Amino acid sequence: MIGSIIVALLVFTIYVLFAGSTSHYTLLTGALVALVLGFTTSRYLVKNEYKLLDPRRLFYLAYYFLKYIAIIEFKAHMDVVKRIFNMNIKPGIVKIPVQAKSSYGRLLVACSITNTPGTVVVDEKDGYFYVNWIYVATTEPLAARRAISEEFEKYGVKIFD
Repeated sequence: MIGSIIVALLVFTIYVLFAGSTSHYTLLTGALVALVLGFTTSRYLVKNEYKLLDPRRLFYLAYYFLKYIAIIEFKAHMDVVKRIFNMNIKPGIVKIPVQAKSSYGRLLVACSITNTPGTVVVDEKDGYFYVNWIYVATTEPLAARRAISEEFEKYGVKIFD
């Protein structure tokens, strides 16, 4: 039931944002579409691997989102810009271990790595991510994990595991 409501709220928000209007017709149509999709698809989209509405987890999620957008992403962009101008690149694929256990936690880590400029997750296999990195500072898995994903995993575990 909670999963259905969460999917419905997400669909409604996306519908209104893409419609670009808050007219009565848009809100009514959005609510109808959201309720139908929320209650028919939530069993396929939401796994109850964690306590969905735990206030601590929601706090960590909000804090992580703000920190990621405001600090981590900005620093990564500046690093890539610097590397583009001075051509200090040494690209390669590194193997890093992943400690997040839940599929949502692993997804958060993989998406955070991929959305950060200079890194892209290209594969996941046997508890490892294979990451294409713009500047391979080390090929040792634990050292690469510290440089690439340790910050993301810390919050992935707090939010979803």
